[in-house]
Amino acid sequence: MPVTYGGDRFDAAGLRVAVVVAMFNDQITRRLADGALALAAEYGVREDDIAVYWVPGAFEIPIVAQRLAEDGEVDAVCAIGAVIRGETPHFELVAGETTRALMEIGRETGVPVGNGVIATNNLAQAEARAGGAVGNKGAEAMYAALHTACLLRQIDTETSA
Repeated sequence: MPVTYGGDRFDAAGLRVAVVVAMFNDQITRRLADGALALAAEYGVREDDIAVYWVPGAFEIPIVAQRLAEDGEVDAVCAIGAVIRGETPHFELVAGETTRALMEIGRETGVPVGNGVIATNNLAQAEARAGGAVGNKGAEAMYAALHTACLLRQIDTETSA
């Protein structure tokens, strides 16, 4: 009988994962990345099966994520960034286009992309989402990527049997 991961636990051992992290707002993105890496270890991903790539900012995450997803060397990608509202509409452009691109990468390549690019109104909100009162959105993005990769692995196994 197939298990469709309706619950919380699954085994991600053997998955190869890329984490693409924006350097911009690194006081936040480092904490998000730490949460993502800790969660991957908790779910059985070996340190040797994780590669971390640092890019200048959130807008550069999709091009690196796409290359990694297309090359067939990873089973999942976790995108980490922090876009904090400023005085101009640049915030909306970067956050919206980055999210759209990440979604398209997953659909086009079949490789799950966990979206841990947070968009907040201020630094305090970002801190709350990077291991503070609201949790760690980097860990949540890694969970989504791993969970989906495991589910796809299960579907592939069932359809090839």
